[in-house]
Amino acid sequence: MNPERRLIYIAVFTIMGLSNTVIPILPELAARYHSTFGEFASSLLFSGYFLGALATMLPFGILADRFGNLRLIGLGIILTAISGLIILFSENLWVLILSRFMEGFACGAFFPAAFSTLSKCKDPGRYMGEFTFLFNAGLASGALVSGLLADIYLKGSILIFTFIALLSVIPLLPRHRELINPKRTGGKSELPPDSGSLGDHFKHSFSEVAGLLNHHNSGIWLSSFLLNGVIGVLIAYYPDYSLGVLTKAQLGSAIASLYICAMISSILIGRFMVKETAIIWIGLSFSALGALFATKCPFLGFSILGGGSGIAMVGFALAVARMDADRGLAMGLFNTTIYAGLSLFPIASGLLIGTFSFEEIFVANGCILAGALLLKD
Repeated sequence: MNPERRLIYIAVFTIMGLSNTVIPILPELAARYHSTFGEFASSLLFSGYFLGALATMLPFGILADRFGNLRLIGLGIILTAISGLIILFSENLWVLILSRFMEGFACGAFFPAAFSTLSKCKDPGRYMGEFTFLFNAGLASGALVSGLLADIYLKGSILIFTFIALLSVIPLLPRHRELINPKRTGGKSELPPDSGSLGDHFKHSFSEVAGLLNHHNSGIWLSSFLLNGVIGVLIAYYPDYSLGVLTKAQLGSAIASLYICAMISSILIGRFMVKETAIIWIGLSFSALGALFATKCPFLGFSILGGGSGIAMVGFALAVARMDADRGLAMGLFNTTIYAGLSLFPIASGLLIGTFSFEEIFVANGCILAGALLLKD
């Protein structure tokens, strides 16, 4: 396996695993501050990561085109290791929130560059399928290990994934000269020739963003936003919806089935020679069906939603890779839609709680996602 691809695979598993280790133990991490901030303390810890990723995906995608993918991948790995160490040793709420934001910052640096690198490979469908598989494997492992170790050592899962992140830094050490200054390595540089200041580069990039947001591509961005938004709403509010109905083990199994099915479907679909438009349509169809089923049959609903989302995400990535634009910029915009959905959709849905029941909100979200199938492009 290509060393750069191996580094990307290990890193995506680690970054996503560490990001999800805090989810099962959010109340315990924020317990000292509940008397002052109530449940808002847990909400801040949860949201810090997504806000950090949302704010940095597009800028770092632009910087990846300017400075090279490897440098941004390395930055993401290093910041992940640092944030893990801070979360492991700190008990202060504000330090933990800043560390979660740094985790999102690291994610913003890593993902556009990683997607851009894989999109240039000979068989991008297969490699993006494997990448999505490991993405979901990390999410599932982080939450599962955290729940299993919580009674033994509250931060046990954080310790494990921080250690893996530190090990992931080691392959970067022999390439430190390339990370600092790629032009001095003597190899063929993938960087564009220096055609102006960084400000000029950003001005040019944002004009390209305007082009990417045109009517022809709007269906891809909107569908990605809606799909991830629906997933975010279900994960954020299903624990309250199922309170007294499902045990913690049943709830954990249902949510884990989303990630497991996404792992399986993403790695399988990447090996079929199917057009990305068909892949996206199939994925969204299953996802909408799963969101509706989840209201009555959680395990079946989350499984179908996960399988559909794994398929759709591979289709989105392939469609974005074929756009006539700088890869880092396009992938940064794509990942921005993902984290915009995950962070903003649950907040918007939360404002409706009290006016509508959880079940009504879930059904409405499923219907909105089904409406994405009517988008022309």
